[in-house]
Parts: sequence; structure tokens; C-alpha cells
Amino acid sequence: MVQSLNLSGIANAFRVLFNPSLAMPHVIVEDIRQINFKNLKSQANIKAIGFDKDNCLTAPYVSTIYPPFEETWKECIETFSKENVLIVSNSAGTRDDTDYKEARKLEESLGVTVLRHDEKKPSGGQFLKEKLEPIPVDQTAFVGDRILTDVLFGNRNGNLTIWTRKVITEEGDNKAALILRRMEYKLIDLLQRFNVKPPPHKGFTKLFKKEE
Repeated sequence: MVQSLNLSGIANAFRVLFNPSLAMPHVIVEDIRQINFKNLKSQANIKAIGFDKDNCLTAPYVSTIYPPFEETWKECIETFSKENVLIVSNSAGTRDDTDYKEARKLEESLGVTVLRHDEKKPSGGQFLKEKLEPIPVDQTAFVGDRILTDVLFGNRNGNLTIWTRKVITEEGDNKAALILRRMEYKLIDLLQRFNVKPPPHKGFTKLFKKEE
């Protein structure tokens, strides 16, 4: 399955020019193995968590968890329960996914729901919010490897955002993502040099203080 052009991503990227904090993740990790899910729940009061798929949980366009992440993935589901863990992909579960075949394959493989949504990240936050109700948006975390889709999506929606900066593999990824990801690394380096902070978030403040 090939993703169609993400016009939403292009349009919403301009928001960062006016509000750079939208591009800053609350937490930066190498990959999901560095996420302390128990601390997220007990200290940051996070009750649900959404994930990007490609290069965050799986290799690009692969429907199975990246093998080194298997134990971490089980821990995540045990911590939050499968009802409160969702996949929000810009491929599976979108209009690019004919009859949601890829979404159903992922659900069988990963054991959690793949969100069906008509608007690609960073738009479409209302679909995640509605699916997780009555859990508030500020008690939801969002995890992804892309700044201008995943982090921007989560920050716009009031989630606690976690950026996995190390991709699983670039093999099989689409060319646009390869180019944009390199730009995103430079963007984060620039924002850090200017001491740009992520949007305020109560859970992040609690988590940060606990970990000091």
C-alpha cells in the first residue's frame, strides 16, 4: 500500500512558523523501549496512548511488531489495557487503505485497534478524541517518529507527545518521508538551540519533576 500525498501535513507545517513549540516533543527517546509506561500512568496521569505505526512500531509498511520491541509492546498493553492503546497511521486505517484490509491485518497482529480516520496527521485529532472518550486529551500520550505529523498532531490536540528519534529502517520507506525526516532532525536541533519548549502539559510537568 502506498500513501497518497499528505496535503494536511504540508498545510499544517506552516503552523510551526507561528508557534514553534508545536514542533517540540515533551519527551525524546531513541525508541519505544526507553518509554517508562508505568511512570506515564502513575506519575503523569496518562490513561491512554496512541502510536504511529511505520518506523515507530514496525518497519515501513510491515504489519508485525519490530521483533526487538515485542516485550515492550506487551508491557505497554498490560499497563494501559488494549482498549486504551491505539494505532493512528497515515496509511493503515485511512482512505488509502482499501476496505481497511491493512488495518484489520494490523489489529490481528498487534492486538489493539487501528483508528479509522479520514484526515491524515497532523489533522484528524477529533477522531482519536472521540474514540478514547471519556478519557481527556491531556491524559492521552501520543508516540511517533515524525515531527511534522506525529508530534504536531499530538501537540495540537493537547496530548503528551513522545518522539522516537531513531527509525527502525529507511528501507521501503517513501521518499518524501526520507527527505522530510532529515529536515525534522535539523528543525529539532535548531529549536533546542533557541531553548524552545513544548506546549504546557500538566502530566509532563509532574513527570519531569519526579525524574529530576
